[in-house]
Parts: sequence; structure tokens; C-alpha cells
Amino acid sequence: MPREPRAVVFDLDDTLYPLRRFVRSGFAAVARELERAHGIESGAALRVLTAAMRGETRGRELQVAAERFRLPEAIVGDLIDIIRLHRPAIRLPKISIDTIERLRGRWRIGVLTNGLPELQERKVDALGVRFLVDAVVYANAVGDGRGKPARAPFNEISRRLGVAPSRTVFVGDDVRCDVLGASSVGMRTIHVGGQSCYADANAETLADVPALAEQLVMQNWSLDVA
Repeated sequence: MPREPRAVVFDLDDTLYPLRRFVRSGFAAVARELERAHGIESGAALRVLTAAMRGETRGRELQVAAERFRLPEAIVGDLIDIIRLHRPAIRLPKISIDTIERLRGRWRIGVLTNGLPELQERKVDALGVRFLVDAVVYANAVGDGRGKPARAPFNEISRRLGVAPSRTVFVGDDVRCDVLGASSVGMRTIHVGGQSCYADANAETLADVPALAEQLVMQNWSLDVA
């Protein structure tokens, strides 16, 4: 009899790749637009934006740039759209590719990500994720649109992969959205980049995931008894 299928599902942002790389790619797009539309040297704009990522101004980088270059506050909304709509200049880290390659052939592999579906799709395309995994689900396009930790997105990725939640390991960095959300449907969980008492296992890096997944979902063989 064939082995019962099993799966590993990954979160995207800050799990398979560092989200800060997307943010910096977006800031580069903003800097180019500021140079084109307002004559502000793109290098100077990018330096202001990246410097604002540190300390108390983190999360207000666009507002800081608008103030620094004496631009109207209303421009911030337009700059946000540039980040959301730009084609990201990002790539999947080698450790992520290597981890997925180690799992392929023995596990079905999925990605379940929160965020604006059209934005997340551009990230997935830029990273080449679609060619490495069996299914990608944009959580906010499923069910009532709340995304993770709602149960519907987790059940949908299980359906797409054709693997029961009990035979699935979810890997993510967010305790609420990833660990608790996946646990609520019966998935085993691995928390990456930190320690969580709510996860079934904690991984320092993605390189630890294949061995931990094996421990969490032991392979059961179905025996044909005559």
C-alpha cells in the first residue's frame, strides 16, 4: 500500500525570506519616483528612508521622507501605493531553497501567507516560490477574508495539498497567526527564529525544519493484511 501523504506548509514573510528585503525594494521604487516626479536625488531619498527604519521612526519612514524633503503629507498615500504595486527586487535565500529541496519528494509542500493577495502574489512570483512548492494559498482571499489565524485558510491549504491537517507541519515566525492558527485545525507546528511554548518545536533556522518535521509526523506505513 502507498504511504499516507504528509505535508510541510510555510509562512512567507519573515519565514521563507526576510520581509525587510521587500520593504527596501519598495523604498528603492519610492526613491526612483521621488527623483522622477520631484527632482529629489534617488540616492539621498533612499538613505533617508532606510535610516528611518531604525529607532522610533520605524514604521513612519514615508512620513519622515515627506517631512525631510518638504513634500505635502498627502503624498504618503501615493508612496504606499508605489510600494504595494512595484515589482519586488527580492530573491529566496539559499537556506530556504535548500530546505525545500531536502523536503521535496518526501513531503508535499505548501505556502500560506497573509497580506493583500495581489501584493503577496507579486512577492511569490519574484521569489520563484511557485516553482518550488505544490500549492500557494493567499489567506486573505479565503473564507471571510480575515486571513490567519482563522481556520479557513489552513483548511484550504490542506485541501489543495490533499493532506490531512494531522499529517501536516506548519512552519512560521508568528505565534498568533502561524502557531496558534495551525494548531487550531490540528496541524503540528514549528516556530522559527525564536522560542514559543505554544509550538510543538522551535527551530533556530530553516535548516532545522526537515529533521524536526520528521520527529513531529512519523511516517506510518499502511500494511495490506490478507
